[in-house]
Amino acid sequence: AGGVAVYFGVRGQTAGSPETALRHAADVVAVEQALGLDMERGLQSGLIHQESLTTFANWIYVWGHWPAIVITFIWLAVRVRPVFRRLRDAMLVSGLMGLCVYITYPVAPPRLANMGMVDTVAEQSGAYRVLQPPALVNQYAAMPSLHVGWDLLVGLAVLAAAGSWAVRAVGAAMPLLMAVATVLTANHYVLDVLVGAG
Repeated sequence: AGGVAVYFGVRGQTAGSPETALRHAADVVAVEQALGLDMERGLQSGLIHQESLTTFANWIYVWGHWPAIVITFIWLAVRVRPVFRRLRDAMLVSGLMGLCVYITYPVAPPRLANMGMVDTVAEQSGAYRVLQPPALVNQYAAMPSLHVGWDLLVGLAVLAAAGSWAVRAVGAAMPLLMAVATVLTANHYVLDVLVGAG
């Protein structure tokens, strides 16, 4: 809980300037173009008119992150302490790494980078602003995607601790679904997803 409080406190107070964040966003897009990963606009434009799919992506982005993390932490703390400690330590270390990048290299997400993409979470869901109040959110913390990185850590913890195949399947699906949702909702670039998972 202390780590989360520090993370949000620092993250919310370290937003870079919009101009710098937009310039860095252009750099990310240029790298993606060079690597053949520039697909955010195409993916969203091809799926944005399918309301059920965008609603599902919004749901994954909002409820598949902090609520899933908290539930997993409680379950592991009660049932599988060694996996709990490993997940806790991995999240603290990766959160610190993410904060270092957010502070030194702010990046505007696709929804704020004048790419013609729609912020489906903001337009269709009020829950996200309750779970992450705007005062605690750095709008220019796109790189790396800890939505994906932390869901990957949680998924690995679930795979390590779960006894049933159904729960293990949820653990395996979590990071994959989040990776897709972060791009479809215009909150992250494909490169953010890869760096976050790394």
